[in-house]
Amino acid sequence: MTVAPTTPTTPGPSLRVRVPALNPSVRRFLATEAGSAVVLLAATVLALVWANSPWSHSYEALWETTAGFHVGAFGIDLDLAHWVNDAAMAVFFAVVGLEISREATSGELRDRRTVAVPALGAVGGLLVPVLIYVAFTAGTDAVHGWGVVMSTDTAFLVGILALFGPACPDRLRLFLLTLAIVDDIGAITVMAVFYTDQVDMAALGLAALVVVGMLVMRWLRVWQLAPYVVAGVLLWFAVQASGVHATLAGVLVGLLVPAAVPQREHVEAVPGYAGDLVDDTTAEREHLAELAARAAVPTSDRLQRVLHPWSAYVVVPLFGLANAGVVLDAETLADAARSRVTIGVAVALVVGNAIGITGAATLAIRMGLGDLPGRVRYGHLLGGAVLAGIGFTISLFIAQLAFGDDPALLSEAKIGVLAGSLVAAVAGSVLLRWLGEKLPLCSPATDGPPPALPPLPWRAPE
Repeated sequence: MTVAPTTPTTPGPSLRVRVPALNPSVRRFLATEAGSAVVLLAATVLALVWANSPWSHSYEALWETTAGFHVGAFGIDLDLAHWVNDAAMAVFFAVVGLEISREATSGELRDRRTVAVPALGAVGGLLVPVLIYVAFTAGTDAVHGWGVVMSTDTAFLVGILALFGPACPDRLRLFLLTLAIVDDIGAITVMAVFYTDQVDMAALGLAALVVVGMLVMRWLRVWQLAPYVVAGVLLWFAVQASGVHATLAGVLVGLLVPAAVPQREHVEAVPGYAGDLVDDTTAEREHLAELAARAAVPTSDRLQRVLHPWSAYVVVPLFGLANAGVVLDAETLADAARSRVTIGVAVALVVGNAIGITGAATLAIRMGLGDLPGRVRYGHLLGGAVLAGIGFTISLFIAQLAFGDDPALLSEAKIGVLAGSLVAAVAGSVLLRWLGEKLPLCSPATDGPPPALPPLPWRAPE
């Protein structure tokens, strides 16, 4: 019997010296956002330990170190903390923009009934925490930090859901992932509108011209990545010079890179180019086969494949390391325990999301705007809503924007974010375990087998 040759898992010849491969279970874990959550948690713990160690001065000195470059009269100098928060985090926000674009083009955001419940839940999860925070800080200078409590940390959220395995209905995961996308849209809008102090109109006009150029490239059906990458770098410098926070350039790039599925004829052309390469392995035919393969995949998917690992395993952990180093001595903790900012942030994240998301999603279900089938019960919904109070990454980011000029308030806000996120993670997990299967189904009339999850970037195909 003739055995057909199998396709190797990776192209090209193997190395003469074999490198030990990761265990398959480890590779599967690292392919999900749960792996990113573990790395982020480790970076956060390291930052806290470092900032409260005898070597705390080296922590501050590291992030205050200036770095930059100059070409003639043009140049830029930032300290390492700003390189992480302004430049590296643009990659994180580009991944967010790419996901929003893909879901709106070919994913869950196309279906009104599918998106109605999580979208309204997200609105509740944005507004109620803000109202609670404003109630705690009304009449103080800290009230303008209300944006700190508006966002859910997707990496930690999905990482905790992964720990529940089959006990967590797939439809609940889909609900929370869609909610996180809508939530990110709201947080990004707030950053752009309410946390920009002064605007250089000339630089902003240049940024607008770059955006128009990217729209023209989309209209011309430019599918190569290089032109969009070059435009993205130019856009970052223009936005940085304008006074608007430079990370918004990342969001715009993610939204503007084409996400449309290529035409079938482009996909069917790939075997022909590959066959020509097999017949004659020349550099020219290799280049054509490579271009054909790339043209058969959406441009946004190819960019996301490159950026997502860097965002998940380098950028976000670096951000945690640079921003979570809060001094937790007795005096600081005593001040935080009495601080309206710390208490307001923590309560808003935990209680605000629990009330806002559960209440708004329940209202949407009762009004018939959408449903939550697939064995999702109100216990699951409440537990997931509390978990959505984990506001780590973007909450710390907005805290830096809101209180960057006041170290005391910034420290109090960070402690509130850390405390609220920890309580939300523990309380949400307990509620899912304890209440998950005990309350009625959210949508009993449409109950059935849970749908398969889409291939989202934080759950890469195995």
